[in-house]
This record gives sequence, structure tokens and C-alpha cells, in this order.
Amino acid sequence: MQPDNAAVSMPSIRRRLVSMVYELLLAFAALFLPFLVFEFAVDASHAAAVEHGRQALAFLVLGAYFIHQWSRKGQTLAMQTWRLRVTLPDGAPLPLQRAALRYLLAWMWVLPALIASRVFGLEHWHALGAIAIGIGAWSLTAFLDRDRQFLHDRIAGTRLVQLPKPAKKAAAKAA
Repeated sequence: MQPDNAAVSMPSIRRRLVSMVYELLLAFAALFLPFLVFEFAVDASHAAAVEHGRQALAFLVLGAYFIHQWSRKGQTLAMQTWRLRVTLPDGAPLPLQRAALRYLLAWMWVLPALIASRVFGLEHWHALGAIAIGIGAWSLTAFLDRDRQFLHDRIAGTRLVQLPKPAKKAAAKAA
């Protein structure tokens, strides 16, 4: 399902960030059932190994969701709502490998902040602040790109495009 390049445009940075907020809410929903099962399986333990298991579970579940959606039709549910699609530079759909690479690179939005939080012993609100700063800094990478693509898309060889508004359905014919 290759979009017509004449019918797409580059989405604004604001539109992409708002879509990401919606994506975050949907990600929590996608994680709910796997985490519920995991919590029952480990009896809600907070041992270090179990905490790492939670992190690995989140990484794998989110990876399965995003990679599947991006390689299937180039859109997650949030992207459909905001009329965004991820494509190759020529407008072609993402192959599975490229979607997986994009997923791994997208972790750069938060990974540096997570590492800094660990190194400097930041917890709770301080760690959340570091993540917010990291997200803000990463979003600024779009201003370094001529097409206003984020750095992870440039590195992965992908791009986000804005799809046109759907054509209005003809008004119901008067009987």
C-alpha cells in the first residue's frame, strides 16, 4: 500500500509529538494484560531480577506491537488517528527488518536519560525530569534535518509522512 507521493506532506513536529503522547497512552493499554499475567506469575515481587524482567517484558511487548504495525501498514492506531504513516524515503512500506531497526533507534528518545539517571542515581521525579529533558532534546534533532525528520528516522532510512484528510462522503441524498 504505497502512498501517492503527491498526496502526502511532511507532518509538523508538533503533530508528531502530540501523536506520541497518544501513542504513550495506547502503549500502557498494550502492556496491561502482559504485565497483569507477569505480576501473578512472580507474585508481585520487587526483586532486582524481577524488575529487569518487567523491563524486558515491556521492551518485547512494545517491540512486537510497533514492529508489527509499522511493517504491516506503516501505522499504529495513534498514527492512524493523526494521519501519519512511516515509509521508506521513496514512499514504499517498511520491511520487517527496517521496522525493527526503527524500533531500536526510537529508544534513543529515552535511553540516554535512563543511563544518566542510573549513573547519577536519579530517582522518581528527578529521573522523570531527565527523561523529559531527553525527549525534548531528541525532538530538536528534527531541526537539523532538511525534511524535519527525527534523527532515528534519518538513521533508519525511514520517514514520517502526513496523509491527506479523507474525502468527505457525499451528503445523504434527499429522498
